Amino acid sequence: MKNSPNQARFLIAFLALAGIACVLWAITRYTSVGIHPYLLSGIRWATIAALCGYAFFRRSLTPWIFAGMLIGAEIGYDLQFMDSASRLRIANDLQVLSSVFLRLIKTIIAPLIFSTLVVGIAGHSNLKQVGRMGIKALLYFEVVTTIALFIGLGAIHLSQAGAGLTPPPNAAAATVNAPASKWTDVVLHIFPENIAKSVSEGQVLQVVVFSIIFGIALAMIGEEKRRPMLAFCESLSETMFKFTNIVMLFAPIGVAGAMAYTVGTMGFGVMTNLFKLLITLYAALIVFVLCVLLPVALIARLPIRRLIKAVAEPVTIAFATASSESALPRAMECMEAFGVPRQIVAFVLPTGYSFNLDGSTLYLSLASIFVAQAAGIHLTFGQQLIMVFTLMLTSKGVAGVPRAVLVILLGTLDSFHLPAWPVVLILGIDQFMDMGRTATNVLGNCLATAVVARWEGELNTEAPSPAVLDAVAQ
Repeated sequence: MKNSPNQARFLIAFLALAGIACVLWAITRYTSVGIHPYLLSGIRWATIAALCGYAFFRRSLTPWIFAGMLIGAEIGYDLQFMDSASRLRIANDLQVLSSVFLRLIKTIIAPLIFSTLVVGIAGHSNLKQVGRMGIKALLYFEVVTTIALFIGLGAIHLSQAGAGLTPPPNAAAATVNAPASKWTDVVLHIFPENIAKSVSEGQVLQVVVFSIIFGIALAMIGEEKRRPMLAFCESLSETMFKFTNIVMLFAPIGVAGAMAYTVGTMGFGVMTNLFKLLITLYAALIVFVLCVLLPVALIARLPIRRLIKAVAEPVTIAFATASSESALPRAMECMEAFGVPRQIVAFVLPTGYSFNLDGSTLYLSLASIFVAQAAGIHLTFGQQLIMVFTLMLTSKGVAGVPRAVLVILLGTLDSFHLPAWPVVLILGIDQFMDMGRTATNVLGNCLATAVVARWEGELNTEAPSPAVLDAVAQ
């Protein structure tokens, strides 16, 4: 779609008003000049209105999601002028919008993964390709997550964000009850004992394992018996993509609710106390994206601009909701539209949600050393390596839900006899940290899908389905 004059006007208005809002904020922040709060609020709302106008004429879901983020942040910020009880009550009410969106998304995950994987395996009857893809994907996952681990280690040692932190008065009472994970538990967690239970609990990896075995079994039976089930799965797959298109229309509202709750309950000032740690994490994530993911994309000869356009929407959703699951259906559609065959998308992307948590792995190595620095405990390099590799292993199979990584961190710290009180302090900004690491997880998995498709020589070899083309055209 060509840019309309109105679209350009609203974009220019948005950028101009955003600049004015930043200047006014800087004046009130760093000078003694007083500006009426209603004027500042009016400028911010005018900025948001200009973005909404741009999104209306742009006819794309991505700018509407950005607009939802800004609307939610502004509503949450405006709640600070109310009393504490009213602010928390309204923020909790607004959280219902994001909860509705996440619930609808979770209904899509299992049938979408099952149908696309079964069609990809049984429809092509190429079982050797499945095994080859699995080996390549796992090799790629482990190399990239290991690099992320060392970037996190280097970043926290450079910033020393935890050094000199004073324990709170109730530090002794901040204990951890989470049990330590054993390697046997990690292995058992991969395999489903009851597929209905796996679906209800959102265990993505278990659904993937079941779907792969089911697809292999279907590929091994005769054509007469295989065809009806294959036709059902093909129909289910197309239906779930259309279902995703409908649910995604609610995404800007769900994102607005999530941001309003986050800012309304925590405020922007919550970042002040642990600002150094927050900056360390985001700087490390940026270094990882620019120095690892970008070179990987260039080495694989992927079209960077098309890739950025394809991943923009799922990464934005993941950032706003701090949930990888919320972005999975849209990421599958966008990567298929990018040119990755559906059978590769259906295999690599969900598997990466358990084995390719780039942002979470980086965060775990960074946060674990932060805890040791805050507690004044010196760890040798060997001890640090053992701890962070333990964290990387125990994080495998974690469902893509908000702050699940924090549970892994707490349990592992207890195993290494490190105190929990620094993690209690991290809780204050964990929502903001979770947003960054979750967005990186989704970006890394989208890239991995394209890279594996390139390795298989199948990138841009199949035309996306009409349902997927309809989805990305929203």
